[in-house]
Amino acid sequence: MNFEIVTDSSCNLTEEMIDDLGVHILPLVFMSEGQEYRSYLKGEKTDLKQFYTMMREGKVFTTSLPNMADAEALFRSLLEAGKDVLYLGFSSALSGTHEAVRMLCMQLASEYPERTVRAVGTLAASGGQGLLVYHACMKAREGAMLEETARWVEENRLHLAHWFTVDDLMFLLRGGRVSKVSAYMGTMLNIKPVMHVDDEGRLIPMEKVRGRKKALQALVKHMEDSAWKPVADQPVFITHGDCIEDVEYVSDLIREKFGDVKITVNYVDPVIGAHSGPGTLALFFLADQR
Repeated sequence: MNFEIVTDSSCNLTEEMIDDLGVHILPLVFMSEGQEYRSYLKGEKTDLKQFYTMMREGKVFTTSLPNMADAEALFRSLLEAGKDVLYLGFSSALSGTHEAVRMLCMQLASEYPERTVRAVGTLAASGGQGLLVYHACMKAREGAMLEETARWVEENRLHLAHWFTVDDLMFLLRGGRVSKVSAYMGTMLNIKPVMHVDDEGRLIPMEKVRGRKKALQALVKHMEDSAWKPVADQPVFITHGDCIEDVEYVSDLIREKFGDVKITVNYVDPVIGAHSGPGTLALFFLADQR
């Protein structure tokens, strides 16, 4: 491969996939009580079960853009090694990360005119971003050059479906994703939102159902309605906020409907999880439309 792919830690790829794909991860930042943490450090495993336990106990986390000195150091190291760089970033509708890195790419492109430095927005998040990065890496392995790989991402990013639900509406309320009335009434009536990421990369509530099981079943129903067939021929990603039993339930539903589907499971990272909360479950796959 004549170029390197960089993404950020909101991609929620497993450590094994990061190593296998050879992708470079820019760590995003989360904070609590004045302490700053990077959401990914190569070779170091963050205890995300503990992170979600602390959230359940009332600990509040906030998030910020990546340390741009880290980003610049990573990009310069690749360029100095004679590599071109393709950055595939977190949805610009959800974070300022992509825009900050895009500006850095423009600066570096002028400093290294013999190299290509390109930033492409995925309009995706969590496992949706990770799944696009996975497919981009597969294209590169097949021999696609940087521009061809970037074009594939731009042409296919709106086929990357994101369907998810949350268990506690109060976390969405804190992040301004639902109104106070909706959060309190929904909690009282055990209403669970079924949400997706739209064509502009925004989180959009699509329906409301009563009870957790119905919400999980709705995710799989959306997959049944829109996923590229046969589903067993494509990788499927599930990310979660420490609710592995629900992951197993959804995985079983998928395999009952579609056969031996390859499902990759990982935690939702702290930067996204700080806003979605414990009990988040998200399903990602290629589809006719988002």
